[in-house]
Amino acid sequence: MSEENIRGQISAKEDEITRIEEEASKKEASAESEVEAEYNPKIQETETKLKEEEGLRDEAIEKAAEWKVKMQEKKASAKLASKTLNTLKSDKEKALNGKLKEIEGEKKTKVKEIQGEIKVLQKQIAAIEKAKAREAAGQ
Repeated sequence: MSEENIRGQISAKEDEITRIEEEASKKEASAESEVEAEYNPKIQETETKLKEEEGLRDEAIEKAAEWKVKMQEKKASAKLASKTLNTLKSDKEKALNGKLKEIEGEKKTKVKEIQGEIKVLQKQIAAIEKAKAREAAGQ
């Protein structure tokens, strides 16, 4: 083979390499746009969803912190109310027992007084009956 023939083959091979590189470059661009067309909308949608979810997560964390504080406040309030309720029930029971004792004492005093009056009246009846019996015996 002649030198010129070999140079022509080299040139043809270089041209073929250039053609292959150009085709590969076109295919790369095509593949890139094809993959971008497939994945970019999904990526954008997922990024949007991620931002929404992060926002909701942050809001939930904030609300949880608020509710934790509120829960502690309400626990303290409920404990205080429970203590107050128990104190009031105890005070009520003591007050009622005190009044019932007082009423019982008054009742006993009045009943004793009346029983004393009844004894006096019974003695008067007994004296009258004795006097009648003596009168009946004396007649």
